[in-house]
Amino acid sequence: MATYPLPKFHFGVEWGGTRIGFSEVSGLNVETKVIEYRDGISPEYSKIKMPGMMEYPNITLKRGTFAGDNEFYNWLNTVSLNTIERRDITISLLNEKHEPVVVWKVRNAFPVKVQSTDLKADGNEVAIETLEIAHEGLSMQNG
Repeated sequence: MATYPLPKFHFGVEWGGTRIGFSEVSGLNVETKVIEYRDGISPEYSKIKMPGMMEYPNITLKRGTFAGDNEFYNWLNTVSLNTIERRDITISLLNEKHEPVVVWKVRNAFPVKVQSTDLKADGNEVAIETLEIAHEGLSMQNG
């Protein structure tokens, strides 16, 4: 039996019990910042390195624009001074049986940018809107 890498085109996104279709998800990155330190009496003429704080870049979600679907904008409109509705988001890479194989769990996400489609008189593409979200943590489960 041959084993193959997973294709990246079959995935799902859920938040608040709602499953939403997206055409693209990017920014599923986790980075550990490096702390460099050298003691003044160290016999080595180089710094030591140790792991520091985790950093999570914003996640970008893209999908086709649908008439009357304002969920992105309604979520963005929950901004009030320094408060906003935060949501946990689950992004799953699916197998051929539509079962999650790799799952990314995003914690305390909130929208920071909603970008409408560009308009082009001679265009022949689907209107795509983009949602950019900030969050406080990303964990990955493979298996």
